[in-house]
Amino acid sequence: MTEGPSRPRRRWSLSWIDRDGKLILTTRGVRSFGYGFVSFILGIYLSEVLDLGESAAVGAILSGALIGSAGFTTFVSFYADRLGRKRMLILLAALMALSGIVFVLTRDPVILFIAAAVGTLSPTGAEIGSFLPMEQAILPQCVSQENRNNIFAAYNVVGSLTGAAGFLFGGIVTYLESALNSEVLAFHVMFILYAIIGLSALILYLLLSPKTELQTAVGDRQRQRVSRESKVRVGRLASLFAVDSFAGGFVLLSIISLWFSTKFDRPLSELSLIFFVAGILTTVSYYMAVRIARKIGLLRTMVFTHIPSNVFLILVPLAPTYLGAIALFLARQAISPMDVPTRQSYTVAIVPPEARTFAAGVTSISRNVAQAASPSISTYALGAISNAAPFIIGGSLKIVYDVAVFFSFRHIHPPDESHMAKPRSSERPGRS
Repeated sequence: MTEGPSRPRRRWSLSWIDRDGKLILTTRGVRSFGYGFVSFILGIYLSEVLDLGESAAVGAILSGALIGSAGFTTFVSFYADRLGRKRMLILLAALMALSGIVFVLTRDPVILFIAAAVGTLSPTGAEIGSFLPMEQAILPQCVSQENRNNIFAAYNVVGSLTGAAGFLFGGIVTYLESALNSEVLAFHVMFILYAIIGLSALILYLLLSPKTELQTAVGDRQRQRVSRESKVRVGRLASLFAVDSFAGGFVLLSIISLWFSTKFDRPLSELSLIFFVAGILTTVSYYMAVRIARKIGLLRTMVFTHIPSNVFLILVPLAPTYLGAIALFLARQAISPMDVPTRQSYTVAIVPPEARTFAAGVTSISRNVAQAASPSISTYALGAISNAAPFIIGGSLKIVYDVAVFFSFRHIHPPDESHMAKPRSSERPGRS
Protein backbone atom coordinates (compact mmCIF):
# COMPACT_ATOMS: atom_id res chain seq x y z
CA MET A 1 0.00 0.00 0.00
CA THR A 2 2.82 2.37 0.78
CA GLU A 3 5.31 0.70 -1.56
CA GLY A 4 4.35 2.66 -4.67
CA PRO A 5 4.61 6.18 -3.20
CA SER A 6 7.82 5.36 -1.32
CA ARG A 7 9.85 4.42 -4.38
CA PRO A 8 10.46 7.95 -5.70
CA ARG A 9 11.68 9.08 -2.27
CA ARG A 10 14.13 6.19 -2.09
CA ARG A 11 15.45 7.07 -5.52
CA TRP A 12 15.94 10.73 -4.70
CA SER A 13 17.70 9.77 -1.45
CA LEU A 14 19.84 7.22 -3.31
CA SER A 15 19.12 4.64 -0.59
CA TRP A 16 18.40 2.18 -3.39
CA ILE A 17 22.11 2.29 -4.35
CA ASP A 18 24.67 0.57 -2.13
CA ARG A 19 27.90 2.17 -0.89
CA ASP A 20 30.01 0.96 -3.81
CA GLY A 21 27.48 2.32 -6.28
CA LYS A 22 27.61 5.73 -4.63
CA LEU A 23 31.42 5.69 -4.79
CA ILE A 24 31.27 4.83 -8.50
CA LEU A 25 28.83 7.71 -9.11
CA THR A 26 31.06 10.11 -7.16
CA THR A 27 34.15 9.05 -9.07
CA ARG A 28 32.29 9.37 -12.36
CA GLY A 29 31.43 12.94 -11.43
CA VAL A 30 34.98 13.84 -10.46
CA ARG A 31 36.40 12.41 -13.70
CA SER A 32 33.72 13.93 -15.91
CA PHE A 33 34.41 17.41 -14.54
CA GLY A 34 38.01 17.01 -15.69
CA TYR A 35 37.00 15.54 -19.04
CA GLY A 36 34.63 18.47 -19.55
CA PHE A 37 37.15 21.26 -19.31
CA VAL A 38 39.98 19.31 -20.96
CA SER A 39 37.89 18.41 -24.02
CA PHE A 40 36.85 22.06 -24.29
CA ILE A 41 40.41 23.45 -24.23
CA LEU A 42 42.37 20.57 -25.77
CA GLY A 43 41.87 21.31 -29.47
CA ILE A 44 42.40 25.04 -28.93
CA TYR A 45 45.52 24.44 -26.83
CA LEU A 46 47.09 22.20 -29.46
CA SER A 47 46.04 24.27 -32.45
CA GLU A 48 46.49 27.83 -31.21
CA VAL A 49 48.67 27.84 -28.07
CA LEU A 50 51.18 25.26 -29.34
CA ASP A 51 50.71 26.70 -32.85
CA LEU A 52 50.06 23.34 -34.53
CA GLY A 53 47.19 24.81 -36.53
CA GLU A 54 44.65 22.52 -38.19
CA SER A 55 47.42 20.03 -38.83
CA ALA A 56 47.65 16.27 -38.84
CA ALA A 57 49.50 16.51 -35.50
CA VAL A 58 46.39 17.84 -33.77
CA GLY A 59 44.25 15.03 -35.16
CA ALA A 60 46.95 12.49 -34.30
CA ILE A 61 47.07 13.54 -30.65
CA LEU A 62 43.28 13.43 -30.41
CA SER A 63 43.36 10.01 -32.07
CA GLY A 64 46.11 8.96 -29.65
CA ALA A 65 43.71 9.34 -26.73
CA LEU A 66 41.24 7.05 -28.47
CA ILE A 67 43.89 4.51 -29.53
CA GLY A 68 45.29 4.26 -26.02
CA SER A 69 41.82 3.91 -24.56
CA ALA A 70 41.10 1.06 -26.98
CA GLY A 71 44.30 -0.72 -25.97
CA PHE A 72 43.62 -0.47 -22.24
CA THR A 73 39.97 -1.42 -22.74
CA THR A 74 41.06 -4.55 -24.60
CA PHE A 75 43.22 -5.54 -21.67
CA VAL A 76 40.51 -4.70 -19.15
CA SER A 77 37.86 -6.70 -21.02
CA PHE A 78 39.82 -9.94 -20.82
CA TYR A 79 41.79 -9.57 -17.58
CA ALA A 80 40.01 -7.17 -15.20
CA ASP A 81 37.84 -9.90 -13.68
CA ARG A 82 40.94 -12.06 -13.14
CA LEU A 83 43.32 -9.38 -11.83
CA GLY A 84 40.67 -7.39 -9.97
CA ARG A 85 38.43 -4.56 -11.08
CA LYS A 86 39.42 -2.32 -8.16
CA ARG A 87 43.13 -2.79 -8.87
CA MET A 88 42.65 -1.89 -12.53
CA LEU A 89 40.57 1.20 -11.71
CA ILE A 90 43.30 2.47 -9.38
CA LEU A 91 45.95 1.97 -12.09
CA LEU A 92 43.91 3.88 -14.67
CA ALA A 93 43.33 6.77 -12.25
CA ALA A 94 47.09 6.99 -11.68
CA LEU A 95 47.69 7.15 -15.45
CA MET A 96 45.04 9.87 -15.73
CA ALA A 97 46.97 11.99 -13.24
CA LEU A 98 50.24 11.32 -15.05
CA SER A 99 48.90 12.52 -18.40
CA GLY A 100 47.94 15.91 -16.93
CA ILE A 101 51.48 16.35 -15.61
CA VAL A 102 53.07 15.43 -18.95
CA PHE A 103 50.95 18.04 -20.79
CA VAL A 104 52.46 20.65 -18.47
CA LEU A 105 56.06 19.50 -18.88
CA THR A 106 56.40 19.23 -22.67
CA ARG A 107 55.37 20.69 -26.02
CA ASP A 108 56.72 17.75 -28.04
CA PRO A 109 53.82 16.38 -30.17
CA VAL A 110 55.21 12.83 -29.98
CA ILE A 111 55.34 12.83 -26.18
CA LEU A 112 51.92 14.48 -26.03
CA PHE A 113 50.59 11.72 -28.30
CA ILE A 114 51.94 9.10 -25.87
CA ALA A 115 50.54 10.94 -22.85
CA ALA A 116 47.12 11.18 -24.49
CA ALA A 117 47.28 7.47 -25.33
CA VAL A 118 48.14 6.21 -21.85
CA GLY A 119 46.36 8.84 -19.75
CA THR A 120 42.67 8.41 -20.67
CA LEU A 121 42.63 12.03 -21.86
CA SER A 122 39.21 12.66 -23.38
CA PRO A 123 38.75 14.81 -26.50
CA THR A 124 35.07 13.89 -26.70
CA GLY A 125 33.65 15.69 -23.66
CA ALA A 126 32.52 12.33 -22.32
CA GLU A 127 33.92 9.06 -21.08
CA ILE A 128 36.07 7.18 -23.57
CA GLY A 129 38.39 5.38 -21.20
CA SER A 130 38.73 1.93 -19.77
CA PHE A 131 36.92 2.98 -16.60
CA LEU A 132 33.63 2.43 -18.39
CA PRO A 133 33.50 -1.35 -18.94
CA MET A 134 34.46 -2.08 -15.34
CA GLU A 135 32.07 0.46 -13.85
CA GLN A 136 29.25 -0.68 -16.13
CA ALA A 137 29.85 -4.27 -15.01
CA ILE A 138 29.84 -3.22 -11.34
CA LEU A 139 26.73 -1.01 -11.41
CA PRO A 140 24.10 -3.79 -11.82
CA GLN A 141 25.58 -5.42 -8.67
CA CYS A 142 24.89 -2.22 -6.71
CA VAL A 143 21.11 -2.16 -7.19
CA SER A 144 18.13 -4.47 -7.62
CA GLN A 145 17.17 -5.73 -11.08
CA GLU A 146 14.22 -3.30 -11.27
CA ASN A 147 16.58 -0.36 -10.80
CA ARG A 148 19.12 -1.34 -13.47
CA ASN A 149 17.95 1.28 -15.96
CA ASN A 150 17.79 3.86 -13.16
CA ILE A 151 21.40 3.30 -12.07
CA PHE A 152 22.65 3.71 -15.64
CA ALA A 153 20.59 6.88 -15.99
CA ALA A 154 21.98 8.20 -12.68
CA TYR A 155 25.51 7.27 -13.79
CA ASN A 156 25.13 9.31 -16.96
CA VAL A 157 23.24 12.17 -15.32
CA VAL A 158 26.10 12.61 -12.84
CA GLY A 159 28.61 12.48 -15.68
CA SER A 160 26.64 14.94 -17.74
CA LEU A 161 26.07 17.49 -14.97
CA THR A 162 29.69 17.50 -13.85
CA GLY A 163 30.86 17.46 -17.47
CA ALA A 164 28.70 20.52 -18.11
CA ALA A 165 30.23 22.19 -15.08
CA GLY A 166 33.62 21.32 -16.58
CA PHE A 167 32.69 22.98 -19.87
CA LEU A 168 31.69 26.13 -17.99
CA PHE A 169 34.83 26.00 -15.90
CA GLY A 170 36.91 25.76 -19.08
CA GLY A 171 36.09 29.38 -19.80
CA ILE A 172 38.17 30.42 -16.79
CA VAL A 173 41.29 29.97 -18.91
CA THR A 174 40.56 33.42 -20.40
CA TYR A 175 40.66 35.03 -16.95
CA LEU A 176 43.71 33.01 -15.91
CA GLU A 177 45.53 34.32 -18.95
CA SER A 178 44.89 37.90 -17.84
CA ALA A 179 45.75 37.21 -14.21
CA LEU A 180 48.94 35.29 -14.99
CA ASN A 181 49.86 37.37 -18.03
CA SER A 182 50.69 34.14 -19.88
CA GLU A 183 48.54 32.13 -22.25
CA VAL A 184 50.68 29.00 -21.88
CA LEU A 185 50.72 29.16 -18.08
CA ALA A 186 46.94 29.58 -17.99
CA PHE A 187 46.46 26.33 -19.90
CA HIS A 188 49.09 24.59 -17.77
CA VAL A 189 47.09 25.41 -14.64
CA MET A 190 44.15 23.57 -16.19
CA PHE A 191 46.22 20.46 -16.89
CA ILE A 192 47.60 20.52 -13.32
CA LEU A 193 44.02 20.53 -12.08
CA TYR A 194 43.31 17.57 -14.36
CA ALA A 195 46.19 15.69 -12.70
CA ILE A 196 44.75 16.47 -9.25
CA ILE A 197 41.39 15.12 -10.40
CA GLY A 198 43.08 11.87 -11.43
CA LEU A 199 44.60 11.54 -7.95
CA SER A 200 41.19 12.23 -6.37
CA ALA A 201 39.66 9.41 -8.42
CA LEU A 202 42.45 7.10 -7.28
CA ILE A 203 41.65 7.82 -3.61
CA LEU A 204 37.95 7.15 -4.16
CA TYR A 205 38.68 3.82 -5.84
CA LEU A 206 40.75 2.76 -2.82
CA LEU A 207 37.50 2.88 -0.80
CA LEU A 208 35.66 0.30 -2.95
CA SER A 209 34.78 -2.99 -1.27
CA PRO A 210 35.56 -6.54 -2.50
CA LYS A 211 31.90 -6.83 -3.56
CA THR A 212 32.74 -4.86 -6.72
CA GLU A 213 34.55 -7.91 -8.10
CA LEU A 214 32.74 -10.51 -10.20
CA GLN A 215 30.22 -12.34 -8.04
CA THR A 216 29.36 -15.90 -9.09
CA ALA A 217 27.39 -18.68 -7.48
CA VAL A 218 28.94 -21.54 -9.40
CA GLY A 219 32.66 -21.08 -8.84
CA ASP A 220 35.68 -19.42 -10.37
CA ARG A 221 35.37 -21.37 -13.61
CA GLN A 222 32.62 -18.95 -14.67
CA ARG A 223 35.04 -16.04 -14.54
CA GLN A 224 36.50 -17.05 -17.86
CA ARG A 225 33.40 -18.52 -19.48
CA VAL A 226 31.35 -16.54 -21.97
CA SER A 227 28.77 -18.48 -23.95
CA ARG A 228 28.84 -18.64 -27.74
CA GLU A 229 25.45 -16.92 -27.89
CA SER A 230 26.76 -14.01 -25.81
CA LYS A 231 29.86 -13.73 -27.99
CA VAL A 232 27.74 -13.60 -31.15
CA ARG A 233 25.42 -10.94 -29.72
CA VAL A 234 28.30 -8.86 -28.41
CA GLY A 235 30.15 -9.19 -31.72
CA ARG A 236 27.16 -7.93 -33.68
CA LEU A 237 26.64 -5.05 -31.28
CA ALA A 238 30.32 -4.17 -31.34
CA SER A 239 30.46 -4.01 -35.14
CA LEU A 240 27.46 -1.68 -35.27
CA PHE A 241 28.66 0.48 -32.38
CA ALA A 242 31.94 0.85 -34.29
CA VAL A 243 30.10 2.53 -37.17
CA ASP A 244 28.41 4.95 -34.78
CA SER A 245 31.66 5.70 -33.00
CA PHE A 246 33.64 6.20 -36.22
CA ALA A 247 31.00 8.73 -37.24
CA GLY A 248 31.15 10.39 -33.83
CA GLY A 249 34.90 10.89 -34.20
CA PHE A 250 34.22 13.46 -36.93
CA VAL A 251 32.39 15.68 -34.44
CA LEU A 252 34.21 15.32 -31.13
CA LEU A 253 33.48 18.21 -28.79
CA SER A 254 37.14 19.26 -29.06
CA ILE A 255 36.60 19.61 -32.81
CA ILE A 256 33.22 21.33 -32.44
CA SER A 257 34.66 23.89 -30.01
CA LEU A 258 37.56 24.51 -32.40
CA TRP A 259 35.04 24.87 -35.28
CA PHE A 260 32.97 27.47 -33.40
CA SER A 261 36.12 29.31 -32.32
CA THR A 262 37.62 29.56 -35.80
CA LYS A 263 34.44 30.07 -37.84
CA PHE A 264 32.76 32.69 -35.64
CA ASP A 265 35.77 34.03 -33.67
CA ARG A 266 33.91 33.98 -30.37
CA PRO A 267 35.68 34.24 -26.95
CA LEU A 268 36.26 31.03 -25.01
CA SER A 269 34.23 32.33 -22.05
CA GLU A 270 31.17 32.60 -24.32
CA LEU A 271 31.70 29.19 -25.90
CA SER A 272 32.14 27.58 -22.49
CA LEU A 273 28.71 28.89 -21.48
CA ILE A 274 27.16 27.37 -24.63
CA PHE A 275 28.76 24.02 -23.90
CA PHE A 276 27.53 24.26 -20.30
CA VAL A 277 23.97 24.70 -21.56
CA ALA A 278 24.53 21.73 -23.88
CA GLY A 279 25.62 19.68 -20.87
CA ILE A 280 22.48 20.61 -18.95
CA LEU A 281 20.34 19.57 -21.92
CA THR A 282 22.26 16.31 -22.05
CA THR A 283 21.39 15.71 -18.38
CA VAL A 284 17.70 16.24 -19.05
CA SER A 285 17.89 13.85 -22.00
CA TYR A 286 19.29 11.09 -19.77
CA TYR A 287 16.36 11.49 -17.41
CA MET A 288 13.88 11.45 -20.27
CA ALA A 289 15.55 8.40 -21.81
CA VAL A 290 14.59 6.24 -18.81
CA ARG A 291 10.97 7.37 -18.95
CA ILE A 292 10.75 6.77 -22.70
CA ALA A 293 12.48 3.38 -22.42
CA ARG A 294 9.88 2.21 -19.89
CA LYS A 295 7.20 2.81 -22.50
CA ILE A 296 8.81 1.75 -25.78
CA GLY A 297 11.91 -0.23 -24.77
CA LEU A 298 15.65 0.43 -24.72
CA LEU A 299 16.38 -0.29 -28.38
CA ARG A 300 13.57 1.84 -29.77
CA THR A 301 14.62 4.70 -27.49
CA MET A 302 18.19 4.41 -28.78
CA VAL A 303 17.14 4.59 -32.41
CA PHE A 304 14.06 6.80 -32.50
CA THR A 305 15.79 9.64 -30.64
CA HIS A 306 19.13 9.30 -32.40
CA ILE A 307 17.94 9.77 -35.99
CA PRO A 308 16.47 13.29 -35.56
CA SER A 309 19.50 14.34 -33.51
CA ASN A 310 21.74 13.43 -36.43
CA VAL A 311 19.62 15.46 -38.81
CA PHE A 312 20.25 18.47 -36.54
CA LEU A 313 23.97 17.65 -36.56
CA ILE A 314 24.11 17.73 -40.36
CA LEU A 315 22.33 21.10 -40.37
CA VAL A 316 24.68 22.83 -37.86
CA PRO A 317 27.33 24.01 -40.39
CA LEU A 318 24.63 24.90 -42.92
CA ALA A 319 23.05 27.46 -40.59
CA PRO A 320 23.43 30.98 -42.03
CA THR A 321 24.11 32.64 -38.67
CA TYR A 322 26.01 32.03 -35.45
CA LEU A 323 22.79 31.90 -33.41
CA GLY A 324 21.26 29.47 -35.89
CA ALA A 325 24.26 27.15 -35.59
CA ILE A 326 24.06 27.33 -31.79
CA ALA A 327 20.33 26.56 -31.83
CA LEU A 328 20.83 23.48 -34.00
CA PHE A 329 23.77 22.31 -31.90
CA LEU A 330 21.75 22.63 -28.69
CA ALA A 331 18.76 20.88 -30.29
CA ARG A 332 21.06 18.02 -31.20
CA GLN A 333 22.47 17.86 -27.66
CA ALA A 334 18.96 17.81 -26.19
CA ILE A 335 18.11 14.41 -27.70
CA SER A 336 21.29 12.73 -28.98
CA PRO A 337 22.54 11.54 -25.56
CA MET A 338 19.36 9.53 -24.93
CA ASP A 339 21.02 6.57 -26.61
CA VAL A 340 23.90 6.50 -24.07
CA PRO A 341 22.29 5.09 -20.89
CA THR A 342 19.89 2.99 -22.97
CA ARG A 343 22.77 1.54 -25.00
CA GLN A 344 24.78 0.74 -21.87
CA SER A 345 21.81 -0.84 -20.10
CA TYR A 346 20.80 -2.82 -23.20
CA THR A 347 24.34 -4.16 -23.68
CA VAL A 348 24.62 -5.65 -20.19
CA ALA A 349 20.96 -6.74 -20.09
CA ILE A 350 21.05 -9.09 -23.09
CA VAL A 351 23.97 -11.13 -21.71
CA PRO A 352 24.33 -13.05 -18.41
CA PRO A 353 26.21 -11.50 -15.44
CA GLU A 354 29.46 -13.36 -16.11
CA ALA A 355 29.60 -11.82 -19.60
CA ARG A 356 28.99 -8.21 -18.58
CA THR A 357 32.60 -7.06 -18.32
CA PHE A 358 33.29 -8.83 -21.63
CA ALA A 359 30.27 -7.20 -23.30
CA ALA A 360 30.95 -3.70 -21.96
CA GLY A 361 34.64 -4.05 -22.75
CA VAL A 362 34.38 -5.41 -26.28
CA THR A 363 31.78 -2.83 -27.29
CA SER A 364 33.96 -0.09 -25.78
CA ILE A 365 36.98 -1.42 -27.67
CA SER A 366 35.11 -1.38 -30.97
CA ARG A 367 33.94 2.18 -30.33
CA ASN A 368 37.37 3.47 -29.36
CA VAL A 369 39.26 1.74 -32.19
CA ALA A 370 36.77 2.93 -34.79
CA GLN A 371 36.74 6.47 -33.41
CA ALA A 372 40.52 6.70 -33.31
CA ALA A 373 40.81 7.11 -37.09
CA SER A 374 38.22 9.81 -37.65
CA PRO A 375 39.65 12.87 -35.79
CA SER A 376 42.63 12.99 -38.17
CA ILE A 377 40.29 12.75 -41.15
CA SER A 378 37.99 15.35 -39.61
CA THR A 379 40.70 17.95 -38.96
CA TYR A 380 41.99 17.41 -42.50
CA ALA A 381 38.48 17.82 -43.91
CA LEU A 382 38.00 21.05 -41.95
CA GLY A 383 40.97 22.68 -43.64
CA ALA A 384 41.11 20.97 -47.05
CA ILE A 385 37.51 20.25 -48.03
CA SER A 386 34.87 22.24 -46.17
CA ASN A 387 34.11 23.24 -42.62
CA ALA A 388 30.75 21.50 -43.09
CA ALA A 389 32.28 18.15 -44.13
CA PRO A 390 32.82 16.62 -40.66
CA PHE A 391 29.23 17.35 -39.63
CA ILE A 392 27.69 15.98 -42.82
CA ILE A 393 29.86 12.85 -42.93
CA GLY A 394 29.43 12.13 -39.22
CA GLY A 395 25.68 12.72 -39.17
CA SER A 396 25.03 10.64 -42.29
CA LEU A 397 27.02 7.65 -41.03
CA LYS A 398 25.22 7.81 -37.70
CA ILE A 399 21.85 7.56 -39.43
CA VAL A 400 23.08 4.47 -41.29
CA TYR A 401 24.02 2.96 -37.92
CA ASP A 402 20.62 3.76 -36.40
CA VAL A 403 18.77 1.92 -39.15
CA ALA A 404 21.15 -1.04 -39.06
CA VAL A 405 21.08 -1.57 -35.29
CA PHE A 406 17.29 -1.42 -35.19
CA PHE A 407 16.73 -4.05 -37.87
CA SER A 408 19.51 -6.27 -36.47
CA PHE A 409 18.26 -6.33 -32.86
CA ARG A 410 14.56 -5.55 -32.98
CA HIS A 411 13.68 -9.11 -31.89
CA ILE A 412 16.18 -9.27 -28.99
CA HIS A 413 14.74 -7.91 -25.75
CA PRO A 414 16.16 -7.71 -22.22
CA PRO A 415 14.39 -10.04 -19.73
CA ASP A 416 12.46 -7.17 -18.16
CA GLU A 417 11.13 -6.12 -21.60
CA SER A 418 9.79 -9.54 -22.62
CA HIS A 419 6.25 -8.13 -22.46
CA MET A 420 7.17 -5.75 -25.29
CA ALA A 421 8.21 -8.52 -27.66
CA LYS A 422 5.83 -8.96 -30.57
CA PRO A 423 5.43 -12.49 -31.90
CA ARG A 424 6.79 -13.03 -35.38
CA SER A 425 4.29 -13.77 -38.12
CA SER A 426 4.81 -17.54 -37.85
CA GLU A 427 4.11 -17.39 -34.11
CA ARG A 428 0.96 -15.25 -34.15
CA PRO A 429 -2.32 -16.80 -33.00
CA GLY A 430 -4.38 -18.22 -35.81
CA ARG A 431 -1.36 -19.50 -37.75
CA SER A 432 -1.01 -23.23 -38.05
